[in-house]
Amino acid sequence: MKHQTLEELQSIADINPMAPALLMTREQRVERWAELLEMNPSRCLTALTGTEHLNSRLRDEARATGSPITVAFDDSLLRASGLKSDTYGEAKRFFELSDWQLHDIVCSCHAGATMRADWAAGRVRRLLGGSKVLAWLRSLMAHG
Repeated sequence: MKHQTLEELQSIADINPMAPALLMTREQRVERWAELLEMNPSRCLTALTGTEHLNSRLRDEARATGSPITVAFDDSLLRASGLKSDTYGEAKRFFELSDWQLHDIVCSCHAGATMRADWAAGRVRRLLGGSKVLAWLRSLMAHG
């Protein structure tokens, strides 16, 4: 096997430097979403309205400008990993969520018409088995 530099490979193949992102696990994608929301914790985000009452087709097409899903879609790494839009259905597919899990994060019945990004981040982190604060509290109780 012949060793070639990245520049040499680019002359004979289509090399995408974002390709490793395509291998992100579900946990990595969800963690990235939480991190993006935490970057601007006081940002006011728009909730989706009544997702639990929509039929599945309308629910999958539902979106709101400035929603927690929009924050994920605005990220080039998540888009390169396969996030195709900021719709409810696409977020459900990409992050491998149930309707109830995504509803818990984005629906207005939990937060009202708007929510803070740090609130949404906490909901996203719960998908990973809890927040860092809960993990810290658990460790304190285990040693206390």
